[in-house]
Amino acid sequence: MAKLINLKPFKEFVQSESLGGAILIICVILSLVIANSPLAGALENLLGTELGFHTESIHLRYTALLWINDGLMAIFFLLVGLEIKRELVEGELSSFKKAALPIFAAIGGVLAPATIYFLLNKGTHTAAGWGIPMATDIAFAIAIITMLGSKVPSSLKIFLAALAIVDDLMAILVIAIFYSSELHYNYLLYAGGIFAALLLLNRAGVKNLAVYLVPGAFIWYFVHHSGVHATIAGVLTAFAIPTTPDAQESPLEKLEHMLVKPVNFVIMPIFALANTNITFETGMLEGLTTTLGLGIILGLVIGKPLGITLLSWLTVKLGISSMPSQAGWAHIVGVGMLGGIGFTMSVFIALLSFPGEHLILSEAKFSILTGSILSGILGYAMLSSVSKKSAR
Repeated sequence: MAKLINLKPFKEFVQSESLGGAILIICVILSLVIANSPLAGALENLLGTELGFHTESIHLRYTALLWINDGLMAIFFLLVGLEIKRELVEGELSSFKKAALPIFAAIGGVLAPATIYFLLNKGTHTAAGWGIPMATDIAFAIAIITMLGSKVPSSLKIFLAALAIVDDLMAILVIAIFYSSELHYNYLLYAGGIFAALLLLNRAGVKNLAVYLVPGAFIWYFVHHSGVHATIAGVLTAFAIPTTPDAQESPLEKLEHMLVKPVNFVIMPIFALANTNITFETGMLEGLTTTLGLGIILGLVIGKPLGITLLSWLTVKLGISSMPSQAGWAHIVGVGMLGGIGFTMSVFIALLSFPGEHLILSEAKFSILTGSILSGILGYAMLSSVSKKSAR
């Protein structure tokens, strides 16, 4: 009789967060291969294809690339918003004591890399990209720490997840405040009115998800036309959806479970395919040593771990927060290094920083790729080394 194959490990791998990161890596490699092959033109034409419809009163005809970056990414930010709200209500951010360490660590992880970039690029044409190295890619960072398995304390994984969620919240605020175009206040007023109505429905105990998601699509439309980046609509919609602090599944948690796989296995890979198609050109390696390249790479590789570790250390010493259980400072440094994996979030902010500037955007993407790879390797090596030493 043929020996039965044990599929349990494979199923566990499929269900783990690490698979999302693995798929992203494959899509990045595929995008880079296509961009440097005869298929590059076909991909560019595909991304430039206009989809949707347009009338005198409704404008919904955009390129495929814009639908990906403004439409699909709004769904990604809807999921991020759901995660943030859940953590605020019942998770690692539900009390000040629980939230203090990841919140302050995230603040340090935003300020330090942004400062490094700003100091290097102050007064130059690329100064607008200061937000690029401040972002952490949740999927990649969680995927790498998950690969370490039991070598790291489980509390460290929770700390990294909470830190990345707070980091995303700060990125959302930065995008809304600093990377929005000319504002049209009438559209903002319409979006704000719908959001207020959703909050009232929440207070009234309405739990039907469609009642929130359909108006959420209108919020997206009005925010998109207001000049504020459309992805903010996803967060606003998420914050209006009801949840509870008990173990019973709430509408928010139900939607979160529905979105996790489509976002990790479809939306983020499509975003990576569409936005990491870097065509390697003469002089691109030299671009890593420009103020733009150095600002991004040093911000991610040095600024992130420096800011995360310093503010974590300060708040612990002041008694404001406490360390994750069974974790030491070397673990925090390692997590800080993983925080330097900006990748998809950094590329997203780069697109907002340098719209239409092909050469600068290509150099920024290549620098993000370089800095993120270095951060991932260093973070994995650091945490793996710490686990080996502590095991002795």
